[in-house]
Amino acid sequence: MAAPELKLSRAELSGRLQKLMFLRVIFVSLLLGASVFVQVRETKTDFGSIQAYHYLLIALIYLLTFVYAVLMKRLRNLTAFAYGQLVMDTVVVTAIIYTTGGIESIFSFLYILTIINGSIILYRKGGMITASFCSILYGLMLDLQYYGVIKPMGGRLDYATDYQVSYILYLIVVNIAAFYLVAFLSSYPSEQARKSRFELKAKQADLVKLEALNEWIIRSIKSGLITLDDQGSIILFNPAAEEIFGLKAKEAIGKDFRVLLPFLNGHLEGRTAHSGFTDLPFLRQDGKKLFLRCSVSPLSLPDGGEGGEIFFFQDVTELKRIEVEMKRVEGMALIGQLAAAIAHEIRNPMASISGSIQMLKESLDMDDVRNRLMDIVLREINRLNSLISDFLVFARPKEATIEYFDLNQLIVDSLVLFKNSNKWTEKIRLQTDFQEALRIRTDPEQLRQVLWNLFLNAAEAMTRGGILFVGTGKSHCQDGDGASKEMARITVRDTGDGFSKKALQHLFTPFFTTKEGGSGLGLATVKRIVEGLKGTVTGRNHPEGGAELNVFLDPALSQPEPSMEIGASEPPEPCHS
Repeated sequence: MAAPELKLSRAELSGRLQKLMFLRVIFVSLLLGASVFVQVRETKTDFGSIQAYHYLLIALIYLLTFVYAVLMKRLRNLTAFAYGQLVMDTVVVTAIIYTTGGIESIFSFLYILTIINGSIILYRKGGMITASFCSILYGLMLDLQYYGVIKPMGGRLDYATDYQVSYILYLIVVNIAAFYLVAFLSSYPSEQARKSRFELKAKQADLVKLEALNEWIIRSIKSGLITLDDQGSIILFNPAAEEIFGLKAKEAIGKDFRVLLPFLNGHLEGRTAHSGFTDLPFLRQDGKKLFLRCSVSPLSLPDGGEGGEIFFFQDVTELKRIEVEMKRVEGMALIGQLAAAIAHEIRNPMASISGSIQMLKESLDMDDVRNRLMDIVLREINRLNSLISDFLVFARPKEATIEYFDLNQLIVDSLVLFKNSNKWTEKIRLQTDFQEALRIRTDPEQLRQVLWNLFLNAAEAMTRGGILFVGTGKSHCQDGDGASKEMARITVRDTGDGFSKKALQHLFTPFFTTKEGGSGLGLATVKRIVEGLKGTVTGRNHPEGGAELNVFLDPALSQPEPSMEIGASEPPEPCHS
């Protein structure tokens, strides 16, 4: 394990130093009591008479302990402070040995206690440093005492001549060896305890992370997850299950599964052996009907046994709705294909009938009544032919041919064609407003069909005359997600009576019309073509009167040339009526 991971925390080191100071006070108090007892009995001990400096030394230890307690609250580097205490303890022990006879003192064992403290507080490094400092002070004191440089208190004055050099050397070597041995042996369990403690902390941290990850995975699963014990009681109810069933986890956990969700009672038999999914209807307490896709698997225990079940639920209500809608659309598509084929087949005999009637009209002698009847037949055949043509455009639009062209020029060309057709009257005045050059990329032929239908719809709405307004520009629209995007806009407006309230509700509905003789396919065809070009079309009544239709072309198909400057953006507006 890396060294930084074994670093002692400040709180733990502070606790150990407090214990050391407490034990030091206890030991000194016992020493003080023993000294007083000996003094009162007026006896001499093996280490000499009790003198005043013994009491001074004890008082010094009390004072140092008080200073340590004050400094520990203010110092930031407790490790250096711990080394300082151990060094001072070594000095105090040396002083005790010096005042109790030096070589003759029986208190040399106090060095061992200091070394053990160093090993416990600062592990092997602290123990070895303390042992080294003890060896230096002890050896130095014995050498100075032997050579008469210092005179230890509490001992015989002439004892130095009683010892040989070999004995002094032996005494120093043996004690130093004992110091290092004690440092190594006492630090070994401390080092093992430290490694075990940090390994345990690392494993606990990993376990906490794993539990948190497991919790977040369960909470993030979009499927409902319910776990049962072997008695059928709920022991896990994730947030997705809360949303699906409309229940809170605290209301579900501990409850019997069969009682809480009785709609599953018929599906519980043999559920652990069930494979695959089961779609079930579910009526929630708030009255909302859901379709749930359920799967069941056994809850496997570490010993290989089974201790319950795990239920997975998916809300497939929207999927079911889409499936129903797709089936309906597929059915409508088949009907549309059939209708288009029938219309195409009807068109051919109608052309033959029209041609035959025209030939009969030219070859037979007709009076006014017969001429009128022939004209009615021909007019109705033309109207049916026009209706079939519109229906074929609506039901079977051709594939888009994408080109890059000038939108304004396309509109001008379309207006010229419309003004030269029999649909245009002199009562209609034309106004245009092309704000800027717009080059777009789409199908020009289908767009011409859209414009023709819009112009025709506006002209038919102004039988008494009026103004046909056509304009282009750029708009910022909001899509279904609320995002704003730039669109190319075509506006066609008339000054007729506008749309009725009922017409606005069915504006783009096929075969719905309020016009006498109308097919109801004009605006429906516009919507079909525009949506095929990845655009949208909206309709409304203009505040100043008349009807207004706006065509918005999708931005993916409406990119300006790189050299063109984009004008000032307009406020976003919805791309739907």
